[in-house]
Amino acid sequence: MRITWQQAALFCNWLSEKGGENGSLTPFYTVVDDAVVGFDAESHGYRLPTEAEWAWAARRDIADPSGVRKFSWDGDLPPPDGAGNLADVSARAFLGDILFDYNDRSPVTTTVGTYSANQHGLFDMAGNVAEWVNDYYGASGSLGVERDPLGPEAGQFRVIRGSSWAHGTITELRLSFRDFGEEPRDDVGFRVARYLED
Repeated sequence: MRITWQQAALFCNWLSEKGGENGSLTPFYTVVDDAVVGFDAESHGYRLPTEAEWAWAARRDIADPSGVRKFSWDGDLPPPDGAGNLADVSARAFLGDILFDYNDRSPVTTTVGTYSANQHGLFDMAGNVAEWVNDYYGASGSLGVERDPLGPEAGQFRVIRGSSWAHGTITELRLSFRDFGEEPRDDVGFRVARYLED
């Protein structure tokens, strides 16, 4: 993908200005000299999901509302056929850690919707590309219960959630896996979100 967090956020603003159902939307991200410097929490414009939203959409178990899912598929390793675009035998020529008992036939990124959606109807919450989320990276989470937390107010790096076609270890395949960065990578993309209008 080769998209930076800044480029993903600027795309969200562009999409907001392009319009919603009733014309243009107020951009979510505050931009000064082509750099994102903050956001408007009251905006209904397009944005990157928060880390908390991403985790809820990926991990919340509909069958057991008090539980969370470990992997995007039911059960443990190895993943069943069609679980997602992961580091498999089709990528063994250029990746070190692969799933030897899994073949999704896609050595790198593939079209969204190629594999099954999760229980919330969302595609590629595990596999294909890992995703930039809105939050700055912090090594530890909040100690208390928060409603829709936004993460640290500042930082050097942004959070990346989910696994990609380049991930094949048990740690990377868990839905709890989080990474950080600021530079573009071949295995990182993004999805857009919006707050519901009142």
